[in-house]
Amino acid sequence: MCHNNRHRVLDQRSRNLSDAGPTATTEMNMHYVLIIHAVKDYSAWKQVFDTAAAIRKHAGEESYHVLRDERDANKIVHFSKWRSLGNARSFFESKELIDIRQQAGVEAPEFVYLDSLEQGTL
Repeated sequence: MCHNNRHRVLDQRSRNLSDAGPTATTEMNMHYVLIIHAVKDYSAWKQVFDTAAAIRKHAGEESYHVLRDERDANKIVHFSKWRSLGNARSFFESKELIDIRQQAGVEAPEFVYLDSLEQGTL
C-alpha cells in the first residue's frame, strides 16, 4: 500500500470512529484528590466517613467516589473533586482530620493532589 493510500484508509477509519467515537473535553480548574489507604474495618470507616460529609463539603469537597480493592476489602480508594487543592490540602492535613482518620481506623493514607487536564468518553 503506498503512502497516500495509508492516509486515505486512516482518514476513513477516523471518520467512521468520529461518528460514535471518543469525545474529550478540557477541564480547566478542576481539582481532585486521590487517597489510597487501608482500614481496619470497612463498616466502621464508612460510618465515620458518612458522618464527616458536612465538614468535607464545608471544606470544599464537591463530589466523591469510594472504591474498594478487588482483592482486599479493607483497602479503600477515596477519589474526590475539590474547589481548590489548597482547600483540600488544608483539610486533609488538619489536626481535626488526623484525629478523624485515627477514629476511623485508617492506616497509612497516601494522598495524591491532582489538576485535571482532560476528561473523555469512549
